[in-house]
Amino acid sequence: MSTITEIAILVLAAFVGFEVISKVPNTLHTPLMSGTNAIHGIVVLGGLLLMHEAHGVLEHFLLVIAIAFGTINIVGGFLVTDRML
Repeated sequence: MSTITEIAILVLAAFVGFEVISKVPNTLHTPLMSGTNAIHGIVVLGGLLLMHEAHGVLEHFLLVIAIAFGTINIVGGFLVTDRML
């Protein structure tokens, strides 16, 4: 796939995601965030499992950054969900 195609897919996915989330009623935001937290938990677990397979320093560094950002997202999601309840 070319870089232009990948950028177009990214922009379209961001637009569709924004449109879908903006149409969700306020009463459904809490369950939606809980589901997103669960998905990010799976992503962090996948990153931890891939840490065993990483070979170079760059791969380890990128995995640590990805795991850290995923963890921050999970914690922030739980804090926001707690405030919403």
